[in-house]
Order: sequence, then structure tokens, then C-alpha cells
Amino acid sequence: MHMAARHRFCRGGLLPEDLRTGPFWRNKTSVTEAALREQICHIGRLMYQNGYIDATSGNISARLGPDRILCTPSGLPKGFMTPDQLIVVDMNAQRVGPTTEANANLKPTSEILMHLECYRQREDVQGVVHAHPPTAVALTIAGIGFDNCVVPEAIVILGVVPTTPYANPASAENRDAIRNLIGEHDALMLAYHGSLTVAHTVWDAYMRLETLEHTAKIMYMAQQMGTVNPLPPGQIEKLIEHRRQLGLMRPGDNERFRRTYGVPDTADDLENRVRSIVREALAELGT
Repeated sequence: MHMAARHRFCRGGLLPEDLRTGPFWRNKTSVTEAALREQICHIGRLMYQNGYIDATSGNISARLGPDRILCTPSGLPKGFMTPDQLIVVDMNAQRVGPTTEANANLKPTSEILMHLECYRQREDVQGVVHAHPPTAVALTIAGIGFDNCVVPEAIVILGVVPTTPYANPASAENRDAIRNLIGEHDALMLAYHGSLTVAHTVWDAYMRLETLEHTAKIMYMAQQMGTVNPLPPGQIEKLIEHRRQLGLMRPGDNERFRRTYGVPDTADDLENRVRSIVREALAELGT
């Protein structure tokens, strides 16, 4: 009880000191490289313990600066990494140090191109997590998307979660598959492959992974039990407003929620759409 009184618990282990204040989605103050190395290793253990990765799969990264990214190495089990095994690369995926005895013969994650694309498209992103959550991946194989609103927390925390077309893992095609989506979404499913979550901190990106797989399990169980009854649009509107109050809305969210969930336009949405139509009409008339 003494430990429970001093720490908040997370599945698979204790939350580190820097996570014990405030909701997970709020932006944290910058942390040192040493602290980020410890955090990434802790997240790797949680991902392994919770079954989101197996063997040497999955990868994690965090932004150290404008052109320096700290990432996990290729070919190592992420549940058993040590901080000195992590690798620093530039935005061209070239190692820039430091080289240690533990990482001298290691290479950056084979999916570094996908991580770098996230940072290029999103200046706000400070952490990226790629995993293979089994239930969520199974849904993509079955052709089931995340467009049935069955978990309120997912609507608030994740927003709309699209699925990319299949692309070979660790390829330039995989990077290209996420390019036009990651700028407007905090979570993606990579068909037949895995998940990709981004956030203001690497811990937030991991928490979004937990929410994603938890949602997938509920969706799967609901499918097995019979008819899936989505939340009514009126309730989704309230959740969207909560998402807005938390500062989690992404550009284009209103249109995506309207298109995906049938949520009515707000007055501002209607005004913006009318203005867009008028601009297009005037452009066609050459005025």
C-alpha cells in the first residue's frame, strides 16, 4: 500500500516520475536525452509485456532536436533494451552519435523512414511508436475499420483512425503510405502490419497505442456477440466537444467526424463550406 500511495500504476509497470502529474495528453516540459533513453526502454518493456510486440518487432523514437532523432536499434528485442543501445540519427537517417560499446555494431530501426516522415509532417510530434497490436491488426486483415463508434475514450483521445493500404514494412512505400495521413491523424493502422501512434511526448504516443488496442478488443468482442450498435451522432458531438476542450483536435477533424460518423456540421463548419464553394465558383468564373 505504501508504494501504491506514492505511484500511479500502468499495465505492466509503474509510471516513471515524469508521468505522475496531469493527464497524459498534455504537453510536458522538455526532458534530457538520458531521460528519454530510459523512457524508451521502459516503453519497450511495456509493449512486450502487454503483447503489443513480439521477438524483435516494433520500434520507438523521440525527437532530440530539429535534426536529431533518438531511435531503437534494429534486430533487438524491444522488451530487453538498455539505454546505451539506442541510436541517434539525423533527418537523413544517418548516425550522428554517440557511439557506445553497446550500440557500435547496431543499426537504426529498419523502419526509420516512417518515423522520420512523421517528424517532417508534424512539427508538434516529439514521439513515435510503431507496434503490432494483434487485435487491431487482425481487424485490418478482416477488413474492419475503426469507424464504428463503440468506445468513447477512443473518439476523444484518438479521433478518426484510418487504415493505410498495405505496403512492405521497412520500405519507402511504407513511408509514402503514411505521408498524406499522419499530418492530420494521431493514430494510424497499417493494413496487415501494425499501428503507428504519434504525440507531443513518446509516453503519450505509447498511451495512444494502449487505447487503440483496447478499442480493437472491444470492437472484436462486440462483433462476436452480434450487432454492433454505434453511439448516436448526438453523443459523438459531445465527445468531440470534449476532445476540443482538451486541445486534441487536428486540422480537418470536423469534416472527418462528419464524413465518418455522420455528425452534423456546426455553424462554423457550414460557414466555412459555403465560403469554400463561393471561392471555387468565383475561381471558375475568373473573378
